[in-house]
Formats: sequence, structure tokens, C-alpha cells
Amino acid sequence: MSFPVVIHHNPDCGTSRNVLGILQAAGYTPVVIDYLKEGWTRPQLLALFAAANVTPREGLRISRTPAEEMGLTAAGVTDDQILTAMVAHPILVNRPIVCTPKGVRLCRPSEVVLDLLDRTPPGPLAKEDGQLIIDAEGRRLF
Repeated sequence: MSFPVVIHHNPDCGTSRNVLGILQAAGYTPVVIDYLKEGWTRPQLLALFAAANVTPREGLRISRTPAEEMGLTAAGVTDDQILTAMVAHPILVNRPIVCTPKGVRLCRPSEVVLDLLDRTPPGPLAKEDGQLIIDAEGRRLF
């Protein structure tokens, strides 16, 4: 039985690289979608956000994006306005978003991806910064 995994990935993002590393360490070969190159569609974002149970505002990346300069963090901005901006500027979507048969999640922090998998990577496993997330006995530390 297959267990498909898709990651909407930004290779310049440490959290996204950590999630991809966790997936690979668990033995998966995920479909990697570089959304900065591929872009987004409105229906795609609506489906991903609904499946992940987040609103467009919750899915908006503010750090190191033009979101504030574009006025997207203001109280009166609608979901429709945020979605329009996300389609035009893919960097505005927070990442990584991972899809598996167990669900869809915005995987921040990176270790939440473990909840979407049907097997855990062997330990020890650490993030890029050295923070251990699975110990030598294979126990999750988060």
C-alpha cells in the first residue's frame, strides 16, 4: 500500500528544509512542489487551507515578505484580498504545507509533520540548527 506525501516547499526556508529532511529520513520520497516557481491558484489555496483548517489570514506569511507593505496585515483586509495577493505573490503563503492520507497541515514548527506520517524516522534526528526532535531510542521529543 502506498502512502503518498506532497510538500509545498521553499528551498530557501529552513523550516521547509527541515520538514523535507524529516520526510526523507522516514523513508518517503515526497512529491516536492516548489511553489515559488509553480505558483498558486485560488482554488488550490482554498482547498489546501480548508483541508488544513486555516484561514487565508492564518496562512499568510508576514516575515520576510511584502505582506505589511502591501497592507495585508490590516484589520479590514478580506480573505479574498489576501488570496488575490497570494496568487500574485506566492511568497506570501506560509510554508511548508504537507499533504498525506492522514491530512493536510501547515507544518510550523517542522516537527508537526510527524503527525501526518504512518511511520516515524529512526532516531536520533535533529533539525538543521541541531535541536533534537527524535532521540536515539526513536522517541519524539515534541
